[in-house]
Amino acid sequence: MKVVFHITEVDGGLSGVATSDAESVEMVDIVADGDRLTWTQMVTTPMKLTLKFDVTVEDDRMSGGYKAGIFPSSKVEATRAGA
Repeated sequence: MKVVFHITEVDGGLSGVATSDAESVEMVDIVADGDRLTWTQMVTTPMKLTLKFDVTVEDDRMSGGYKAGIFPSSKVEATRAGA
């Protein structure tokens, strides 16, 4: 699934939105700790799920995974737009 993550710094904290062809959802509880970034997002497509992300950010790349309830972990790989 192709998703665009838009993450910004707001008043010393992080805010974000994840957008796919199906929906746009808020990224909540975003925490940056060194090169590690974690957050949660609630999706409704293809079914209602809470996704918990844990990724590493290095230069213009992000990689790691997410967990969706009882399902096995899935991989995430991303590249900064324009990089």
